[in-house]
Order: sequence, then structure tokens, then C-alpha cells
Amino acid sequence: MGFIESFKEGFYSNFIAGDMYKWLLDGLKTTLILTVLALIIGLIIGFLVAIIRSSHDKTGKLRIPNVLCVVYLTVIRGTPTMIQLLIMNFVVFAAVNLNRILVGALAFGINSGAYVAEIVRSGIMAVDAGQTEAGRSLGLNASQTMRLIVIPQAFKNVLPALVNEFITLLKETSIIGYIGMQDLTKGAMMIQSRTFNAFWPLIAAALMYLVLVMLLTFCMNKLEKRLRTNER
Repeated sequence: MGFIESFKEGFYSNFIAGDMYKWLLDGLKTTLILTVLALIIGLIIGFLVAIIRSSHDKTGKLRIPNVLCVVYLTVIRGTPTMIQLLIMNFVVFAAVNLNRILVGALAFGINSGAYVAEIVRSGIMAVDAGQTEAGRSLGLNASQTMRLIVIPQAFKNVLPALVNEFITLLKETSIIGYIGMQDLTKGAMMIQSRTFNAFWPLIAAALMYLVLVMLLTFCMNKLEKRLRTNER
């Protein structure tokens, strides 16, 4: 049997036969939904924690919220993502019939928020203090100065690091199968269990993840170029 015939047979038996390709497409849909929801939650938590932490570092205020943020960062960054996911599903929401996509989104979002917070905080602290003073001299209060002057500059500085965190988040969602969700990785494993062939489904899943990462990187590069153009 030639290479082309072998390729066709492997492709057919792993994806076309029994419409098993739909498992990958369904898993891809779950992966994308889960990633977007976790991303939104992570950004909200991350920016909130970063603002509290940076405000405390600059002014000494918000002491109690800062302590809570430090505890949150220590616990989340010091424990494995998979353990956090299992705790969220089998402990926190054990007695609640909550959609597992939401459970996973909360677990991954809370985890990502800790890393986003430190990325954004580093960007805020890197903004020159004169920018804050300039905002206050224009009559802006502290929150307006932070929102209109400091945050936009910090966002530009940390954009590459944020995109790297988003890419990591996308790949980390591959463990959602541990709580019974059919994501892209789980779809590939289901095909493998039917065909007893690991090569085709796992390579297909890897390629799909690769395409998603490349698209995200491409969008980041476009956004970064536009931000640089606007600066000029």
C-alpha cells in the first residue's frame, strides 16, 4: 500500500467513519467557549487586583484589600491548576448542579487572574510617576487618572505578556476532561478509544491548538502595530 492510500485510509478511519470528526469540532467549540469565559473573568479579576496592589504600593492605602489580594495570589500561584479545577468541581460546587463549562471557566479564570494581576501591576508600576502628577494637575481625581492615563499606558507595555498568558490559558483548558467535559483534547482521546490509533487524533488536536495560537499571535501583532501607529 502506497503512502497516499495509507494516508487516505488513516484519515477516513479516524475522522470520516462514524462522523468521528464531529467529536473534534464539538470539543473545539467547548474549548473556545471555555477560553473566552475564563479570559473575561481573568481580566476582570486581574485588573482589579492589580489596581488595588499598585495603589497600595504607591500610597499605602487599601491595606486590608491588599492583604486579601496577596493571599489570593499566593494560594492561586502556589497550587496546580488541575487541583484548583478539581476543588472547584468536587468541593465548591459539589452540591450545586452548575454547568461544568461555568465551573471550568471560574476555575481557569480565577487562576489566570492571578497571573494577569501581576503582569498588569508591573505595567502600572512602570508608568512614570510624572504621568499621575500630570493627570492630577489637570483636575482629574485618582480613579480618573488611573483609568484615563495610567491604565492605557500600562496596557501597551504589558500587551505581549498578556497575550502569552492568554495562550497559556488556551492550552491549560485541555485538562477540563478531568471533570467530564468534552473539549478538543477529550475529543481526540475519544477517537483514539474507538480506533486504537493515537497518531491521527492527537496530531489533529495538536494542529488545531497550533492554529488557534497562531491566530491569537497574529491578532496581537496587528493590535500592537496599531497601538504604535496611534502613538505617533
